Amino acid sequence: MPWSFIDVKSTDPAFNLALEQYAFDALPRDRSWFLLWRNHNAIVIGRHQNTLAEINEEAVREREVTVVRRLSGGGAVYHDLGNLNFTFIQDAGQAGQLDMGLFCRPVAQALQAMGVNAQVNGRNDITIDGQKFSGNSQYIREGRVMHHGTILYSSDLETVGQVLRVDPEKIQAKGVRSVRARVTTVRAHMPRPVPLAQFKARLLEEISRERPMEPYALTETDIAAVEAIKRERYDRWEWNYGVSPPCDLLRRRRVEGCGLVEARIRLEEGRIAGISFFGDFFSAVEPEELAGLLQGCPLREEDLSARLAGVEVSQYFAGLTAQGLICLLLDQLEPLA
Repeated sequence: MPWSFIDVKSTDPAFNLALEQYAFDALPRDRSWFLLWRNHNAIVIGRHQNTLAEINEEAVREREVTVVRRLSGGGAVYHDLGNLNFTFIQDAGQAGQLDMGLFCRPVAQALQAMGVNAQVNGRNDITIDGQKFSGNSQYIREGRVMHHGTILYSSDLETVGQVLRVDPEKIQAKGVRSVRARVTTVRAHMPRPVPLAQFKARLLEEISRERPMEPYALTETDIAAVEAIKRERYDRWEWNYGVSPPCDLLRRRRVEGCGLVEARIRLEEGRIAGISFFGDFFSAVEPEELAGLLQGCPLREEDLSARLAGVEVSQYFAGLTAQGLICLLLDQLEPLA
């Protein structure tokens, strides 16, 4: 079966995941497809993960990191412009089983040809001297397989640790958790480091040796269809956060003039399914009444603000404002006056 290559120009995470889905669902099936693409700062969440259990929310906000969920399973990964992503789309064969090595091996072999000691390791990783630089995942449906992976070429590894770091005492998730492995960058192991654009060209050259590829330019019709998928799925909070499995969160803060306020939150599909308050605060009205008011509310700022509009929060927590409560529930710092 012939191969076609799409050199993706966009760095918008939501557009690029929509493009993957479009290529998988709608592009001709009489050929296989290979894509190379990059995202600006983003966390890409696995299909079965709880988003809030995978991200450091404060760091994500501070660094303006986009959070988006993909179709395939596996763990959360960080993307920046120093990370190169690859996607294979082809017939799954008669077995229709997940086979990570089938697609990881060509990437490892391409790097070996560049003098990098890359090895396929474990369930879905490619490593250099035991350090991970590539996480991989697959999606199989209707006899087709989409395999995609990351290549940390020159990514900011400090940011990787900050935006994905989660305090295990604060979150107990019932969904899949990411494995925090030691990571490295490919560039650090290149005998002669080159700019990412040059590395990308060499990678395509090596991958193409056994599977010659003809370039494919997206048409205006293609792009319009991708934009529609982006709007309908990858731009939506309901997809990126709301389809998460159940998760228990603990929010705890000492507030000046109020005291210690602790909120234990049970989330289902990104909404508050239950919440209990504890602490050494004073209240004129029992907080259970406020807990009932918050039931079913999505855990995001605009919805919490709407739900608390007109509510005198200080009746439940003396010395605490509505904005202060929202910041507590979202685990973010209260803006300075």
